Amino acid sequence: MASAVLNLNLRCNLTLRASCSSEERSHGMPSMKDNIVISDSQLSGNHKHPPLINALKASAEQKVASFHFPGHNRGRAAPSSLTRLIGVQPFLHDLPELPELDNLFAPEGPILDAQKQAAKLFGAKETWFLVGGTTCGIQASILATCSPGDTIIIPRNAHISAFSAMVLSGVVPKYIFPEYDFEWDIACGITPSQVENAINESNTEGRKASAVLITSPTYHGICSNLEQISQICHSHNIPIIVDEAHGAHLGFHPHLPPSALSQRVDLSVQSTHKVLCSLTQSSMLHMSGNIINRERICQCLQTLQTTSPSYLLLASLDAARAQISENTETVFNKSVEIAMEARSLIEKIPGIRIFDSSTFGLDPLRITVGVWDLDISGFEADDILYEDYGVVSELTGTRSITFAINLGTRRDDVLRLVSGLKHLSQTHSFSGRLNNERFNDTVMKSCVGTTSGMQLSPREAFFACKTKVSFNESVGKICGELVCPYPPGIPLLIPGEVITEEALSYLVNVKNNGGFVSGAADSSLSTIVVCS
Repeated sequence: MASAVLNLNLRCNLTLRASCSSEERSHGMPSMKDNIVISDSQLSGNHKHPPLINALKASAEQKVASFHFPGHNRGRAAPSSLTRLIGVQPFLHDLPELPELDNLFAPEGPILDAQKQAAKLFGAKETWFLVGGTTCGIQASILATCSPGDTIIIPRNAHISAFSAMVLSGVVPKYIFPEYDFEWDIACGITPSQVENAINESNTEGRKASAVLITSPTYHGICSNLEQISQICHSHNIPIIVDEAHGAHLGFHPHLPPSALSQRVDLSVQSTHKVLCSLTQSSMLHMSGNIINRERICQCLQTLQTTSPSYLLLASLDAARAQISENTETVFNKSVEIAMEARSLIEKIPGIRIFDSSTFGLDPLRITVGVWDLDISGFEADDILYEDYGVVSELTGTRSITFAINLGTRRDDVLRLVSGLKHLSQTHSFSGRLNNERFNDTVMKSCVGTTSGMQLSPREAFFACKTKVSFNESVGKICGELVCPYPPGIPLLIPGEVITEEALSYLVNVKNNGGFVSGAADSSLSTIVVCS
């Protein structure tokens, strides 16, 4: 990726098409501009269309002899098996970094225009388009704010991208354990007092935090009080980064929680493809305030992002922004109405509960239903809903299922979901078995809020030599892999931490009670990877 900087300069010097005259470019042949097909929609109001969509459309309609990548050559050699599935149109617009399409790392044309319009819509000082998902944005944000040996305050259940960013940056974590709802087996949000305590503890330990990372909303739609957390962070001159992957839609309806940017965070990374309508893998990174060095953000993104970005992904971000911009006040009216109707219908079904929180904000478009009163797990209920009713959920837990409402959700979809839940209620009777067999609160609390002590930083552990040892022989050794039991969905062991007998006992308890463990190379837990 180091060649990316050189490539920018080379492209500026070698982009002859952009600087030479049309006569020189065509060697006496008609100019390419003469061959562009202008559609009726362009003639009637080209300026109204999203800038990157316009540029991509115009470029694809040029009558040119293409001697550039990609190899399918504007769809002429597209694989037939894929065109039979999605048609040839995507290939026609799958173009490389042609001069008229701008450059993601040094935008001056349609990409710059599109990013500026996105920044205006979302209330950012500056916005960057991401083709590596929110993963890329989280990594760039941490790299831009933290240097090797610095400290970052971070939730213990942060996304895996935050852990990979700690490896890349060399920053050392100070973990905050999220509030936990033991009845639902759901990790909730982070409170302002937790952040303040973590900052004070870091100062006492002689390692002032370089950044604070908060996940809000969570996968279940739980929102932390970012306004108060921002005030606390800024009073210590610490930037706050928000993993807002699940909240690109927030703030666009009175019943939706406020967005992170409206609560004065410094960096917000949003998965525009989740509730909004861009293509999967496309996201946005928003910056606000004056704490963050924008040049360092640019450098980090150039280091992490591909030098061959997909213009289909970039254009989809522009289109998603335009879709919201058309009716910012009403675009989510129908979705919120459908979600409220769904809640009203579901809460009347015997044996079915709906998650709510008195401590944290909650996204009404994320509906989590509890099924333990029916003596079935969330996994069992999810299988029945899918196989018998064709209902596909977003997230399944030990005691619950989460459903995501979006702009494409129809009332018929909700009625099908309600029918499926009614079927579960009618065919499964309450006996209290799951309440008796649920994970013991005392055992759960022994996991939530405790760590076994970090001996190596995540970066040191990543590069350390490793070996596999038997489960029982791992006690006292330094863990070499991330081990995350469900419940509670919070990593119990993180690379660099000492493995304790208590941790192993909890893992055994999880497995014996129907839970599962992710992250470990050996899912049976017969062996554990340790640093040697």
